[in-house]
Amino acid sequence: MSKTTAVRAAGETLTQRQIVTVMVGLMLGMFLASLDQTIVSTSIYTIANDLDGLSLQAWATTAYLITSTVSTPLYGKLSDIFGRRPLYLIAIVIFLVGSLYAGSVHSMTELAIARGVQGLGAGGLLALALTIIGDIVSLKDRAKYQGYFMSVFGISSVLGPVVGGAFAGSANILGFDGWRWVFFINLPIGLAALAVVFMFLHLPAKHVKQKIDYFGAAAITLAIVPLLLVAEQGRSWGFASLNSFLCYGLGAVGIIWFLLAEKRAGDYALIPLRLFRNATFGLSSLLNFIIGIGMFGAIAMLPMYLQLVKGLTPTEAGLMMITFTLGILTGSITAGRTISASGTYRIFPIVGTAILTAAAVAMGLSLGVDTGLWVPGVIAVFFGMGLGFCMQPLTLAMQVSVPPKDMGVGTSSAAFFRSMGGAVGTAVFISMLFSVAAGRIAETMKSAMASADYQAVLRDPAVAADPANAKLYEFFQNGASNESLNDTSWLHSANSVLTRPITEGFAYAIDTVMITAAVLTGIAFLISFALPNKKLTDPKVAPRGNTAAVAAH
Repeated sequence: MSKTTAVRAAGETLTQRQIVTVMVGLMLGMFLASLDQTIVSTSIYTIANDLDGLSLQAWATTAYLITSTVSTPLYGKLSDIFGRRPLYLIAIVIFLVGSLYAGSVHSMTELAIARGVQGLGAGGLLALALTIIGDIVSLKDRAKYQGYFMSVFGISSVLGPVVGGAFAGSANILGFDGWRWVFFINLPIGLAALAVVFMFLHLPAKHVKQKIDYFGAAAITLAIVPLLLVAEQGRSWGFASLNSFLCYGLGAVGIIWFLLAEKRAGDYALIPLRLFRNATFGLSSLLNFIIGIGMFGAIAMLPMYLQLVKGLTPTEAGLMMITFTLGILTGSITAGRTISASGTYRIFPIVGTAILTAAAVAMGLSLGVDTGLWVPGVIAVFFGMGLGFCMQPLTLAMQVSVPPKDMGVGTSSAAFFRSMGGAVGTAVFISMLFSVAAGRIAETMKSAMASADYQAVLRDPAVAADPANAKLYEFFQNGASNESLNDTSWLHSANSVLTRPITEGFAYAIDTVMITAAVLTGIAFLISFALPNKKLTDPKVAPRGNTAAVAAH
């Protein structure tokens, strides 16, 4: 390839065909990163049993979450200094190395390390794809293209549990354990993304002479890692345990250190504090965090309801979430095209948070043991639509609220705050689910025991002798608690009359969580009105000489 084709000249723009080709590579990268956030959820039990490490299974998820979240702002800042293309290629290579290692492990400890390597690559894939689109297309068209990326994010998040369950359910595929393909499937897709980006994405070479904020990077790591650990492990440790309080303390020290380091670093800070003086950037960061808590936590509840209350398998629950995908496709594409045509984006976070709040309330009031499956299916459409209306416009708002030289930081910050909110929301809501469920099940069991019909089934010798009910009777002896609810695999194979109080308790707990999520998304709805009501203005209407500066980031 000649030098003239390898490096795009200043001021030159990509053709429509080139943009679409590059988009395919970027979408494949984002697809992989977001798929691997959820693909392990339905396969981890099989993996842990095969590797004799059931007690360590949570670390496979935690390691990926920690490294991907911590690395997201690092990729954004480094790409502003060294350019997007080399950082994106490095991220793909790291992700592929982690995937190959993860598919070849022989212990859960190795898997946790491999997932951490995957996460280091995923942070760049999630952070830089939207930033690169911001570099190569005009602001007028950016919303439309980024809407497609948000659709890919939603689709891959829903497909993850389905694909993971399918691979884990296969004993052997092409000579390898079925579950190993959860990771090996990344290799052909990742190599295709690597080839497309390497061959077709050519931006002007860039190296800004600027210090690297090593202290900020260390501080944000100290702040985030303990807090994510307690979010993921708090339920098993106990949120008031010594381990948890140690994490709280380290996290607080890390946050204070980070703020001091960023203030001292000034313009070369990892996330320059001056950006938060911009109302759009500050409010959008807050909205991304709150929406992440309420929305991703709530989305975790819908599969829980389908499995715990309705008795669906993880794969069936994943397939039911296809309606969520339809919603996010509709919301993302509608928002993107409308913003591109009108230049107005503020209305979408307002409408999106309103839809999310209404959907959460509907779930909190309607999901019970006897509710038809069509009800959560319909609600999931609106959840997805609300998500589509919020994610892409808020990312765009953070991009345009920062100077062009900081666009990598602006875009990665959107992903960073949303990921942090999602981690906190999922952990807190799942903890709340089992805490509320334990108390509610104890109440419903007490009421059921007072029923003569229930007692008759309970004392029936045939029911007691059925092996399918063995763990249920153990549950009766131990009583409802967080510990006794850790394994619910027997719930829908045991006698349905006897398990009814348990499923009712779970349904009540899920309703409580959803109402809590509605309060949070309702707060986000009120905050969204404070977003400045501005129209997008394309910097590429500036003189030709300035166009190169914009395109080069």
